[in-house]
Amino acid sequence: MFNIFKGSAPKQLEIGGFEGAITVEKKETILHAALKQGIPFPHSCRVGGCATCKCKLVSGKVKELTESAYILSEAELDQGYILACQAVPKTDVKIVVDHLNLSGPNHGVITSQGTLSAIHKLTHDIVHVVIELDQSLEYTAGQYALLSVPGVTNEGRSYSFASAPVEGGNKAISFYIREVPGGLVSTWMQQQAHIGKPVQIEGPFGDFYLRDSQQPMLCIAGGSGLAPVKALLEQAKLSQCVRDVVFLFGARTQSDLYCLEELKQLQSEWIGGGFKFIPILSAEPEKSDWAGLRGMVTDFIPKHVQPASQVYMCGPPAMLDAAEAALVKQGISNNNIFSDKFLDKSFLNTA
Repeated sequence: MFNIFKGSAPKQLEIGGFEGAITVEKKETILHAALKQGIPFPHSCRVGGCATCKCKLVSGKVKELTESAYILSEAELDQGYILACQAVPKTDVKIVVDHLNLSGPNHGVITSQGTLSAIHKLTHDIVHVVIELDQSLEYTAGQYALLSVPGVTNEGRSYSFASAPVEGGNKAISFYIREVPGGLVSTWMQQQAHIGKPVQIEGPFGDFYLRDSQQPMLCIAGGSGLAPVKALLEQAKLSQCVRDVVFLFGARTQSDLYCLEELKQLQSEWIGGGFKFIPILSAEPEKSDWAGLRGMVTDFIPKHVQPASQVYMCGPPAMLDAAEAALVKQGISNNNIFSDKFLDKSFLNTA
């Protein structure tokens, strides 16, 4: 009878190439435990939809939160590959990761209490929230944090930082949060959030960040995917980046466009190279006064991508998958494509 609690004890995780083992708490995934320790584990969507975090299980047993057979190939499954973001250790485990990004951001992950200090409506379904933290948080533009709201949910939801960090760490952080059907946090932020409400932040996480290069940049974003791309470009400006930039931003109608003044200012302050910001509307009424481009973002990739382009993009999986296919068709190597997929309630119950 004393063994009934055995399964709930923390487990030890060994990752090939790293000395020692790290502790994985009860119900914690391999990915989350690794990121907490600052290990640059490759990942993107965090919910089992992209296979970026796949790794080979060398020894031990895991509980899979979702069926990996939909994402991994039969050959990968036969070789023992699992999705780190969906694998909770049942025993001590050892894994091997094919591509550890040892040159990426290595900020320590912290958990901080905070309060909502500002809430601004940007569109009918996106709000800009500002949170004052109890302690400074260091992050790299493009990364994300887990946000939870006591009384709403204790499970953190993933949101990308919407502005560039400041030197020495941020006491105030901001996010663009899009409401998704049935989303606990996103719906609360839209309908019930108020100034002074306590929240909790855990982070930073993520390996979406600006790489050191002189290559021209093609940036692509849709919806609330504007947040990490805008933050990345703001940090590039502060670092006196002189690369050429083309930024394609996809929205449905004019009412779904936001941050236009901030982007116009960023464009005017860009110190070197060219900076083109191009909004593209997919569902704007034909008889409206819109004089800009219409269609899907992917329709305009061939015109704006260069052979040496380095691509940064964030948005819904369908858009990013189509964009990646279009980029590869134009001869862009996967090594020059960096993306941050986000999945909403239409895929999994995460928002």
